[in-house]
Amino acid sequence: MANKKIPMRKCVGCSEMKPKNELCRVLLTPEEEVVLDTTGRKNGRGAYVCLKPECLEKARKNKGLERSLKTGIPVEVYEKLEQEMNVIAK
Repeated sequence: MANKKIPMRKCVGCSEMKPKNELCRVLLTPEEEVVLDTTGRKNGRGAYVCLKPECLEKARKNKGLERSLKTGIPVEVYEKLEQEMNVIAK
C-alpha cells in the first residue's frame, strides 16, 4: 500500500515549506477582493501564510503577499487578516 502524498506549500512570510493543512490561504478573488480562504477551495489566486502573527508581519514587510497576489494590499486588509487569523488560530 502506497503512502498518500501530502501537498506542500511555501509560506510567503518565513519562506518555509510546510504541509498545506498547516498554512492559511490568502485569496485574491475575481472581484479583486483580498480574503482569507479557510476551506482552501475558493476560486482565485492564492498565497499561503503560517498561522503565526510573525509570519504575517514578515509577509507585510517583504511584500510577499503583494508579490504573490500581484496586487497592492491596503493596510486595512492586513489588519482584517490579522484579526481573522487570530480567531482561526485559537
